[in-house]
Amino acid sequence: MDDIVQAALKKWPNVPHCYGWLALDARGDWYMRDERIQRAGPFPRVKGSRIDHDKLLAFIGRNYDCDERGAWFFQNGPQRVYVELECTPWIWRLQPGGAVLSHTGREAQVESAWLDEAGHLYLLADLGLGLVHTQDMALAADAIEAGRWTPQDCIAAKLPAIHRYQRRPQPA
Repeated sequence: MDDIVQAALKKWPNVPHCYGWLALDARGDWYMRDERIQRAGPFPRVKGSRIDHDKLLAFIGRNYDCDERGAWFFQNGPQRVYVELECTPWIWRLQPGGAVLSHTGREAQVESAWLDEAGHLYLLADLGLGLVHTQDMALAADAIEAGRWTPQDCIAAKLPAIHRYQRRPQPA
């Protein structure tokens, strides 16, 4: 977490949490969801405004974490902004040399692979569970064929409970 964020938390410890305003889609893109967008429909049917600003994306990535309930958030100074997840807390980007990076740019160490009923590939890593980005499926197939990963069957709807994350955090 950024030093400036930690300082803001000490200075203003009781800022209310924010829900519904930030979302992460299955391709690793962040979306702002103002009140108008939230009224228009649930995420991901109505996504909102895609965040494209490089410095803001880096700031979100450095301050992305989860609480004890398995609810993922972005610590924006003193305010905790909870994230709605289309799928999983992490979206994995596979690199030609074999590295696995999160949508935030963090390197991950893969522990196991999972394949759901629709053919989506998930990797459990030291950072947690994530979906392999659709553009990286050729690299994933190479890793499986090389014996680096042996996918086990899973049911997508059961993944949040098994891996302790919330797709739509709500106030406690």
